[in-house]
Formats: sequence, structure tokens, C-alpha cells
Amino acid sequence: MRRVIMGLLAVAALATAGSAQQANRTKPKPGTVRVRIVTSEGPILLALDTRHAPKTTQNFLQYVDDGRFDGTDFYRASRQKSSPKTGFIQAGIRTDARRILPPFPLETTATTGIKHLDGTISMARGMNPASAGGNFFITVGPAPAMDARAGYPGYAAFGHVVAGMDVVKRILAKPTGGGMDAFKDQMILKRVALVSARRLDGVAKPTGFPKAWLIKVRPDRKK
Repeated sequence: MRRVIMGLLAVAALATAGSAQQANRTKPKPGTVRVRIVTSEGPILLALDTRHAPKTTQNFLQYVDDGRFDGTDFYRASRQKSSPKTGFIQAGIRTDARRILPPFPLETTATTGIKHLDGTISMARGMNPASAGGNFFITVGPAPAMDARAGYPGYAAFGHVVAGMDVVKRILAKPTGGGMDAFKDQMILKRVALVSARRLDGVAKPTGFPKAWLIKVRPDRKK
């Protein structure tokens, strides 16, 4: 009986140590703000780098604090043909003009020093380097082609996943199709909802801009 009790105590001690290690990994560190994204596939915990990418982080937190990501989707899963378990997933407001905030200058990886590694969060954008706004992507595996280099500004990486990479990988594996040009065959076919995004550190700072997407049009006003 004593051996059984000692064995149970050892198991409990290991479980406690594991929980402590997990808590330490997800604790806020100086210069970071944690954001918890809840998806229909599970939660993803991010650590945003306010020290090295202040403008990009501020933009993202404005969307979070205003609730502009709530009710949107993870809509794209881009898998590398040579390695289908790597690539990136993309989410956000797409082209919803009711949710969009003003654009901001691109903070390149050459400026921030934040590289596109496994689990990096970065801003999606169009051809204009300063067109990033309400859409973002998370990498699975390193993506050095997205870093800045001579003659190419790259994308604005600004943090990383600290918990929930299993969720990210599950979304990446979703069946895809449709899309055009760079998005061809990469649109997720069955909706993956971005239920909510909330900061866990600091005080929320809503922009005060109108939340047009929340305004419901009365049936008698429709034409």
C-alpha cells in the first residue's frame, strides 16, 4: 500500500510540475501583450511583441479591443505542396469595409528583427506594403520567404503562438478549394469561426470609431 501511495504522489508531483511549466510558458513577459483567440476549433494564445513591433501590435490590439475580429473567420489554409503539414492559415475581416481601420506603415522584419518562424503571427497585406489592416496569418513551420530582403519589404511579423499550435495545425489541414490567383485552391470550404479575440494583459483601449457591423437594419428600411 505504501508503494502505491508513493507512486500516486510521484504522479501528482509530475502533473503539478507540468502545469507549472505550462503556466510559465504562457505568462506575460516584459514587452509583450497576450491575446486569446477563440475559434470553433479551439483556443489560440498569442504573445504580441510591443517592444520590437509597436505599430503593428497597436493596430492588431485596436481590432481586438473594438471587437472587430469577433464573428469573423479563419478563411484560408495555404499548404506547401512539398510539405503539406507546413504553410500558414489566414483570418480576419477580409474586405469588410464596416470593420476596417485606417492603414499604418509597414514594420519590416529588417526593422523589427522578428522573423517568420514556426508559430509566427504576421499581418496579411495587398501589393501596397502599407495596406495591412484587419487580416493576419499564422505560420506552421518557418517561412523565411516572407521576411524582408533586398528589394522586397516582406510582411510585418509581430508575435508568436504560445499555446494552441495544435488548433493552428488542425485548421491548416482543413479541406480547401476555390479562390483566385494567389488564393487559388486555398479557401477553407467549411467555416472555421473566429468567435472572439481578447487581450489578457493591460487595459483595453477601444478606438471609439463607429461599429457599423453591429448596426441592424430594420426590415421596413430594406430596399
